[in-house]
Amino acid sequence: MKLISVIILFSLSFINQLQAQTITKEEMIFLTSEWQGERFDDGRPKIPDDLLERAKNIMIDDAWTVLRNEGYLNQYAGDWKMVNHSTMTGRAVTAMYMPSRPDVEKNIKERGASQGRKGNTNSWPIDLLSKGDLYVADAYGKISGGPIMGATLANSILSKSGNGVVFNGASRDLQEIQNLEGFNAFVRDFHPSFTEEMVLMGLNTPIRIGDAIVIPGDLVIATREGVLFVPAHMAEQVVSTAEFVTRKDQFGFEMVKTGTYSTGEIDSQWGDDIKTAFLKWLEKHPELGKMTRAELDKVMSKRTW
Repeated sequence: MKLISVIILFSLSFINQLQAQTITKEEMIFLTSEWQGERFDDGRPKIPDDLLERAKNIMIDDAWTVLRNEGYLNQYAGDWKMVNHSTMTGRAVTAMYMPSRPDVEKNIKERGASQGRKGNTNSWPIDLLSKGDLYVADAYGKISGGPIMGATLANSILSKSGNGVVFNGASRDLQEIQNLEGFNAFVRDFHPSFTEEMVLMGLNTPIRIGDAIVIPGDLVIATREGVLFVPAHMAEQVVSTAEFVTRKDQFGFEMVKTGTYSTGEIDSQWGDDIKTAFLKWLEKHPELGKMTRAELDKVMSKRTW
């Protein structure tokens, strides 16, 4: 019995070490309790890959409006510098950095070494990445002495996630990074310096990016206009509604040009005649996807645009 107790205590201690600087699976599930889908082993919501792909084709303005109408007012962050103008979508893996102090950094690095972590703390979040993830970090806007990524780490991030990064902070090596096909970085600035006087204080924990709150597993939509962090349980609704707005706009442009309906009719609640005409029009445009009458009625019932 004594041996069993020792083993149990050792196991609990080991589990607690693995959870260092992050939150427990139970806390992750608690914070994302509205999500009813698949999860990663640590409890992080696992938004389906096909939804990540669909999100690349929607307008961020439309997605923002859906969130706003549902009371999610703190999910957007703007004012970025980026490597290129390509859109990125992915599931958030988060990191929070703070100004370092010797005692804290020493303890964190020693504990990390005991867990098998290698290198400086800014490389640790990369080990958590899997395909479809998007690395989001709050580096408190530090520029000089603030780059938490250079070309080497960028290559590793792209290899593991197939994605880039969103940093409330800086990056270096822009000339090299811009040659990485499929990679983009949204940062506050680029700077030739290295990471100095910074330490990782949170790993897959809730963080703040600008005026936005980000929870691990959120759907990140990063465009040249800005970055939107969509709660996982809202992802399907946001993407589906934004897809419909795109279809509605194209349908409306055509109907107004041909004189079939007026702008007032298109921009108001639709009657049965317009709904029927829309669904017939959609059948002729399979590239825009399919929609049932029930789905159309549902999205129109919440129309505020």
